[in-house]
Amino acid sequence: MLLTRRHFIAAAAAAAAVGTAPSVLAAPKSVKIAVGGKALYYYLPISIAERLGYFKDEGLDVEIIDFQGGSRSLQAVVGGSADVVSGAFEHTIAMQARRQSLQAFVLQGRAPQCVFAVSNKTMPGFKSIAELKGKKIGVTAPGSSSHAIALYILSTAGLKAADVSFIGVGSSSAAVAAMRSGQIDAFVNLDPVIATLQKDNIIKIVADTRVVEESDKLFGGPLVAGCLYAPTRYIKDNPDIVQGLANAVVRADRWLAKATADDIVKTVPESYFLGNKEIYVEGFLKNRPALSKDGAIPEHAPEISFKMLTIVNDKLRNFKPDFKATFTNAFVEQAWKKYPA
Repeated sequence: MLLTRRHFIAAAAAAAAVGTAPSVLAAPKSVKIAVGGKALYYYLPISIAERLGYFKDEGLDVEIIDFQGGSRSLQAVVGGSADVVSGAFEHTIAMQARRQSLQAFVLQGRAPQCVFAVSNKTMPGFKSIAELKGKKIGVTAPGSSSHAIALYILSTAGLKAADVSFIGVGSSSAAVAAMRSGQIDAFVNLDPVIATLQKDNIIKIVADTRVVEESDKLFGGPLVAGCLYAPTRYIKDNPDIVQGLANAVVRADRWLAKATADDIVKTVPESYFLGNKEIYVEGFLKNRPALSKDGAIPEHAPEISFKMLTIVNDKLRNFKPDFKATFTNAFVEQAWKKYPA
C-alpha cells in the first residue's frame, strides 16, 4: 500500500513521540531496457533473467521495450525514452565517434550469431558473393549489427553499400515472409528465423557466426555481440541499478550454459517458438556455443569490433577510439562474488 502524505506525517509524529524514525519499505528501482528483437537467442539472457525473476531478486522493476532492430533501441536510449540498451557491442564504438559516451557492462553473446544466407528461390545455383551485385539484401533494421555484418561480408567480394539495396525486414515472422515470398535475394538474420527457413530448404547459408570458430576466422578474433550498455553518465549515476542488471544477466548466462531443452521450452514465452517448439530448441542448441558463459567482455574485443566497423564505414578510418571507455567488467566481477559459479 502506498503511503499518502497524511499517513506519512502521522507516522512521523508517532515516531517522534517515542524518539524513533518511521521506516518505509524501499520500492523497486525502475529501469527501462530497449532491445531490438527480444525473442532472438541473441538477447535470450535478458528474457531468462526476466522469466526466472532474477531482476526482481535484485530489487529492480524492469520494463523491456522491444523494437524492430538494434539501431531503433539505440535511438530510444539516445532520445531518453529508455535507460539501457540490450544491443550489439560495436554501437559503443560507433557512437563514440559521434561524441556520445556509451559503455557496455555485461555480455550476452560471445559471437554475433548472425547468418548470411541467400534465397534458393531467387538465387538458384548461387556460387559467389559477387553475384549479389544489384540484389536486395534484407537486414533486421538499417544501421543495425546485421546491417554492418552484411556490409562486411559483401566487402569480402569487393562490393560496397551502393552496389546493393538494403531492406529492413525485422527478426521474426516478417523476415521469414520476406524470404519465402522472394521479396529479398539474401539477408543477414538470426535464429529462430534461420532454423525455420532451413527446415523448408528456402535458404543457402553462406556465412555462419553461430559457430564461434567460423566467426573468429571471419573477423580475425572475438566479435562480441549482445550486451547491456548505457550512457556513461547513467552508469555513474545509477551504479546500484547497473550492478543489479549485471548480476541478473550473469546468472542468466550461467543458467543457459547448463539448461536442457526441456528447461528452455518451459521457461521462454510460447510466442518465441514461431509455431514450432522443435525448431526453436534446435536453433537454441546451435546458438548456445556463441552465448557468453559468464558475462565478461574479452579485453581486446573493442579492437576487433572497430576493425569490422572501419571496413563498413569509411568515415571511421581516421577515428581514434578510446577502447577502454567502451566497456567495463567491474560489475561482472562483483556479480561473480555475489553468485559464485
